[in-house]
Amino acid sequence: MTDFQPKDRIVTVFGGSGFVGRHFVRALARDGWRVRVATRRPDLAFHLQPLGQVGQIHAVQANVRYPESLAAALRGADAAVNLVGIMATWGKQTFDSVQAEGAGAVAKAARDAGVANFVHMSALGADDASPSVYARTKAQGEAAVLSALPSAHILRPSVIFGPEDQFFNRFAAMARLMPALPLIGGGATKFQPVYVCDVAEAGARLLRGEGKDGATYELGGPAVKTMRELLEFVLATIQRRRVLAPLPFGAAAALGSVTETVNKLLLGLLPSEFVFTADQVELLKHDNIVSEQAKAEGRTLAGLGVTPESHEAIVPSYLYRFRKTGQYADQRTA
Repeated sequence: MTDFQPKDRIVTVFGGSGFVGRHFVRALARDGWRVRVATRRPDLAFHLQPLGQVGQIHAVQANVRYPESLAAALRGADAAVNLVGIMATWGKQTFDSVQAEGAGAVAKAARDAGVANFVHMSALGADDASPSVYARTKAQGEAAVLSALPSAHILRPSVIFGPEDQFFNRFAAMARLMPALPLIGGGATKFQPVYVCDVAEAGARLLRGEGKDGATYELGGPAVKTMRELLEFVLATIQRRRVLAPLPFGAAAALGSVTETVNKLLLGLLPSEFVFTADQVELLKHDNIVSEQAKAEGRTLAGLGVTPESHEAIVPSYLYRFRKTGQYADQRTA
């Protein structure tokens, strides 16, 4: 444990207005940090202000592709968090520019500003030899961060769940509209879903000095499940019967390329539930779980003293809206 007191100290959170970001901001505000949220659209970050006391949280404009904006966002800061990442490319937002070069730019700006207390969000499966551009650039981003700031902390979560997630919500939305759900690669890929608040708490504890400098933490929930098991859980939760249709990796990759192209031609007008990419299919060829080495070395949630919540306990609280009768599905009139 540490006696570090963040009160009246500033932490800059890059990408703090997104799904994971809002939970990081809440956790840091609770710890007493003054939180500066660095985002491309600060006008869309007003929803964060009620997460702290009056004046404790404010947003500033920054873009990882513009170093001068990073320097401004870090001026006077005592710590920094980089949560910027994408699942698919769009325009100038490419994997290289955001997850590899962008991560390095943020870390260099932090180093130049004298900010050594740094947490960087990566992902389980990051691998500089991966055929997946997403996984490869995540690994390149990690390397760039540690090159600039050797003491930085790296977080590698499995699939993250929470009220605004793009995993359980996505498949529940698909089940509401489609008679079948695709089991890419047969649905055998393993995941270890981790609660977004647990990820945020891990980051907060690292900024408090409760972790190992320069270490990579692998974050997963209490249970390992296959994709088939997770889709069966979604269907049981929303009380809908749907066919789980196996889809070979090759066919899924081809379909992903088509949907990605069509979506770009339509300027992003396709419903997000039906858009996936060949690169995302590539990621599904490998399990997404915490390694035995990380467990042995204490580089996990348990190693940080965080008891992870299960998806069974949390997810039904926000998927009820996908039931035919919503939150009243289990009620009976007298």
